Amino acid sequence: MNVIRFEDLVAQGQAAGKRVFIRADLNVPLDDAGQITEDTRVRASVPCIELALKAGAAVMVTSHLGRPVEGEFKPEDSLAPVAKRLGELLGRDVPVVANWVDGVDVKPGQVVLLENVRVNKGEKKNSEELSKKLAALCDIFVHDAFGTAHRAEASTYGIAQFAPIACAGPLLAAEIDAVTKALAAPKRPLVAIVAGSKVSTKLTILKSLSEKVDGLIVGGGIANTFLLAAGLPIGKSLAEPDLVNEAKAVIEGMKARGAAVPIPVDVVTAKAFAADAPATVKAVADVAADDLILDIGPKTAAILADQLKAAGTIVWNGPVGVFEFEAFSHGTETLARAIAASSAFSIAGGGDTLAAIAKYGIEKDVGYISTGGGAFLEVLEGKTLPAFEILAKRAAG
Repeated sequence: MNVIRFEDLVAQGQAAGKRVFIRADLNVPLDDAGQITEDTRVRASVPCIELALKAGAAVMVTSHLGRPVEGEFKPEDSLAPVAKRLGELLGRDVPVVANWVDGVDVKPGQVVLLENVRVNKGEKKNSEELSKKLAALCDIFVHDAFGTAHRAEASTYGIAQFAPIACAGPLLAAEIDAVTKALAAPKRPLVAIVAGSKVSTKLTILKSLSEKVDGLIVGGGIANTFLLAAGLPIGKSLAEPDLVNEAKAVIEGMKARGAAVPIPVDVVTAKAFAADAPATVKAVADVAADDLILDIGPKTAAILADQLKAAGTIVWNGPVGVFEFEAFSHGTETLARAIAASSAFSIAGGGDTLAAIAKYGIEKDVGYISTGGGAFLEVLEGKTLPAFEILAKRAAG
């Protein structure tokens, strides 16, 4: 995908003295006292801001935070805690500017944080009037918020239509490159892990991937629906019996291409959904009527681990068992360690997946960790994200 990259503009000297508007994703979790509890997104936004400052630009940064009501600013919607953390990371004061839509006073070499963008009327509906006002604030618009790339809003899409120059920041450019490498031009075999509680929420992803991948590993409640489709017992496990035919269609479609959806040979069961419930490993055919399947078994995990180690590219979305409970975490851990040990290019995304990566300390062994939840899923569905589309259009002139 051809987009203008901010790094290239800086290298060409095009950002010096210019007004640069960076749309970052600083939507971090806050506790009741308004303190940031997890700052990954703030840290991820720093390289783009530093790049602009070092280039001698007048830098404006904004983001949404939470779900404010448009036109009604409340103290709890403020980006002030983010400004404080950003200041610590940049080693400089980062002033917060409110009511900024009609003009911002910022000089080259300075950075300001523009208050919560979702408070602006017309933001979510991508109002043309607001978009043009935002575009008028800058010489260069930099989209660096992959987490919002699937939404066409005034600060993500509209501004990119009307700004003199619209480009991708380093974080967004890295996501475009990783997605292209994993899905558009993958090294084979391409193996995807799609896990979660419901087939219905990921059915379009399963269908889209089933046309591209060489192996489709399903886990969690999704796997239980596929076990039903294969005529195997699942006891009282979470599943969606009304989607069995959809699961069968995915299995048959893969088989017709010489690819496969590996069905578990053994599972870890319990009589109750609880961290202290006794765990029993069973052959998949021996699951009793009162059993809950809460993880894949060790034989299945070993088979899948070998498949992952032999892969050329791995896409990972979702843990394969209830990994929060120690007794039912071994399947996810085995696959996570296999991904870490594999020479494949791996791309992982989704909240639970990131939690598993952190739990097993394999961050450095995953090729690319995506910061976008919904955006990552839409990419897996084969959709063209609005942010990618408008930036590509602007690059094409």
